Amino acid sequence: MTGSSAARPIRLGTRGSALAVAQSSQVAEALRAASGRPVELVEVVTTGDRSAAPVQRLGVGVFVSALRDALLGREIDVAVHSYKDLPTEPATGLVIAAVPERADPRDVLVAAGGVGLAKLPVGARIGTGAPRRMAQLNALGAGLTCVPIRGNVDTRLRKVESGELDAVVVAAAGLQRLGRLTEVTEFLDPDVVLPAPAQGALAVECRVTDAELTATVRALDHPATRAAVLAERALLATLEAGCSAPVGGYATVMNGVLSLRGVVVTLDGSTSIRRLGTGTPADAESVGRRLAAELLDAGADSLLESAR
Repeated sequence: MTGSSAARPIRLGTRGSALAVAQSSQVAEALRAASGRPVELVEVVTTGDRSAAPVQRLGVGVFVSALRDALLGREIDVAVHSYKDLPTEPATGLVIAAVPERADPRDVLVAAGGVGLAKLPVGARIGTGAPRRMAQLNALGAGLTCVPIRGNVDTRLRKVESGELDAVVVAAAGLQRLGRLTEVTEFLDPDVVLPAPAQGALAVECRVTDAELTATVRALDHPATRAAVLAERALLATLEAGCSAPVGGYATVMNGVLSLRGVVVTLDGSTSIRRLGTGTPADAESVGRRLAAELLDAGADSLLESAR
């Protein structure tokens, strides 16, 4: 590394929400340690940040494209994304240099009065912006009313505090990174609500041409997390389902075996198809593609079509 590049701060691009800044700050701290260089956060406003419309209406990549444009335009050197927000197609000229160790991938319930999911009364209003969560909550047959919401973590939790909603379902990882896990009423078992593919994982992206910086960023990579996320996203890509589709996918790596669970659910929860696939971490993407093929053979395509 040259003396001039060693002295220059690494510009790390991030969205401006409290959660995005918190997770990007964690990456920045690790990158400082790995590189020995200062790292400065550069806030980038995305389409998703400027609009209150549902994500499924805005389209895939609404929280990503502005960061990628800034990276390609050399306004920043590194971009940090919530991995589940990334389109499944690779971006020309960019490489995901690191996938740090994943935070808790589960969904969590935050409910008024501290009650768990099973104790919510019939008709209880649960806020969530994700069709995947709505579909799986509807599949419980508990008579819960799912209310579409958007906004940052504070906005969502305030809807419970104010009595507007009885509960919200959010990602555990977000509350973990914000230091707010004490507000969780219940961690939802993946057998009940399967997480979104790549939930809880971050993607640290660099320009392909920045070989030296990319090699430095790779020190942040967590191989088991990368393998799990590759399997989950291969499942999503093969199903040709975007990040807002009612699809859950969750992989774990234990003792050299990668296990991947996948589910496709109709929005009303009346029909669901679940399958399990296994393989090696080195074969992660193939595991995802095979599991998607099994789901499609079982009729997942018609369920996804009804959701569209």
